[in-house]
Amino acid sequence: ANDRGPLHYQARGLIRGLPPDHKTLDIQHEDIAGFMPSMTMPFELRNEKEISGLQIGDAVSFRLNVTQNDSWIDQIQKIDPATLHLPTPAPTARSVKSDRLHEGDVMPPFHLVDQNNQPISLATFRGHPLVITFIFTRCPLPNFCPRMSRDFAELQKSIKASSTEPLASTRLLSISFDPAHDSPAVLQHYGQAEGADPSVWLLATGKPAEIQRLTKGFSVLVQLESGTISHSLATALIDKKGVIEKIWRGNAWTPAEVLQELEHDER
Repeated sequence: ANDRGPLHYQARGLIRGLPPDHKTLDIQHEDIAGFMPSMTMPFELRNEKEISGLQIGDAVSFRLNVTQNDSWIDQIQKIDPATLHLPTPAPTARSVKSDRLHEGDVMPPFHLVDQNNQPISLATFRGHPLVITFIFTRCPLPNFCPRMSRDFAELQKSIKASSTEPLASTRLLSISFDPAHDSPAVLQHYGQAEGADPSVWLLATGKPAEIQRLTKGFSVLVQLESGTISHSLATALIDKKGVIEKIWRGNAWTPAEVLQELEHDER
């Protein structure tokens, strides 16, 4: 079904960020019926003229276009903010202290459960290079979480086909930042659909505070208190001693770059 035109969804929301490159627009949007729950995220623009004159805090209506592998927004119009129905913020949870992680930092310990409901921690992966990414299974935008999972499926193929270290012993970990919805059973189902082989690729969830520490550490901003999920993407390579070797921001990294980074490690 690759050749069908884009699916279109009418949506509305508040502008939360205007990235300087004008290629995306951060919008906290209402629930998009039949498609995805309310959240805040960057949407790709095809035409930056559409956002001239818009400011942070403006309410807009827009059309979300979704194809097999891509998504973008257009037909952006200012609307009356009083007509928006966004989730009411709950009282803010106590913020979890966490420092932003950088390349060269030691990966902080974590305690999660995998799709088979088994406890996993940083020690589980000791001695293995580890690639971590953040997803949530309800994310329907093909260039967001599903792209991360497609890239992980590619990496898994290379890992399983390799007989040389460190690639052959590399492990993959997709951490859900939607713990309320993504139970181990949901992750197991999702992992099977994506072709995850648990000997290489684990999917994990955990206590909200634990997830929040990791998402804040990697600046995958998630504000579940407000009822909306706000997310950007981050993928990191942790070497077998537990040091963060590389952090890729956004969705533009390729499996080839990760493999190249792993090859450098053969020293």
